[in-house]
Amino acid sequence: MIGAYAEAMPGLREIYLGEWEGLRTEELAQRFPNAWAKWTDEPNWDLVPGGEGAARFETRVAGALDAILERHAHGDVLVVTHGGVIQVALHRVFGRPSRGLFAFKIQNASLSVIEKLDGRVTIGGVNDTGHLEPALVTEPGPG
Repeated sequence: MIGAYAEAMPGLREIYLGEWEGLRTEELAQRFPNAWAKWTDEPNWDLVPGGEGAARFETRVAGALDAILERHAHGDVLVVTHGGVIQVALHRVFGRPSRGLFAFKIQNASLSVIEKLDGRVTIGGVNDTGHLEPALVTEPGPG
């Protein structure tokens, strides 16, 4: 035991997808044809009927990430979270909103690294799947 403990942080929950929550893509296309067509043309969290929306999601995630970086100014911290949250975190490092754009492939159980050194935040790696059994990897990344 290394003296570590898990702490649930509501700010790191995946985005709330409103009326789309729990539906497969085929169901979205059938039940929400206009919104789904716009989403497939240019993804944007604000298109999701009854959803959390881009600004609220990104503000929530940013607050949680800031709190983590402040609490762990010296040393390492492991954060286990969702793909949308990881997208927001990575976009934030290079100063762009995510709005639902998926510029990074994020495999389930992959590792992405954000480092803060001397006040500067950098991306140390994205979607590393080298620790996973090959049969579990659906979106190969580095490693």
